[in-house]
Amino acid sequence: MPRLTWPDLRNARDVGGLPTAGGGRIRQRALVRTDNHRRLGAAGLAALRSYGVSRVLDLRWRSEAEADPSPLAADSRYRLVPACFDPTGDEDIPPDSYRLLVDASRERLAAAFTAIADAPPGAVVVHCHGGRDRTGVLVALALHIAGVPVSAIAADYALTENAPAFMITNTWDHLHTRYGGVTDYLLGSGVAAAHLSAVRTRLTGEPPAR
Repeated sequence: MPRLTWPDLRNARDVGGLPTAGGGRIRQRALVRTDNHRRLGAAGLAALRSYGVSRVLDLRWRSEAEADPSPLAADSRYRLVPACFDPTGDEDIPPDSYRLLVDASRERLAAAFTAIADAPPGAVVVHCHGGRDRTGVLVALALHIAGVPVSAIAADYALTENAPAFMITNTWDHLHTRYGGVTDYLLGSGVAAAHLSAVRTRLTGEPPAR
């Protein structure tokens, strides 16, 4: 997927172009994933703004954001939406999947997913610290709802350094085994059906099913 050469970011890409099961493609400038924005200077901020970004979702813990504030923290487009609990608790990440994260942080991931659905028209930028784990899980959930096959979701995830594709495929197996699938997991976590439709429409341009 298109790597974005935004100055001062090391892991920025637009997920536009990924295939959907219905033969379509994810829209460009709908969902962007990056690493944290602490290094963003004037040129990087200008590149982000000129891309048509309407919302920046910071998935870091509140303590991370307070210790290392985003340069966009005062911008009306910025939202701090922690995607998981502090890992000093029970959210260590196993080497084979994100099963503990998705089990322990259902409501937080639901809030972050809903924040994508509720964002104004334009590109939504999602980031955590390195742009791999928390960002990877949330983006994967959104891509699934937009109809992207798990193989393509995993391949996109693997474009990030030290991010093996099996982390996503194993997590998806866990979601199916424990919750009946990704959609049931999200609905059971507090995401409304209207939010699922809104994310699909944002990412594909297709109107909600009637």
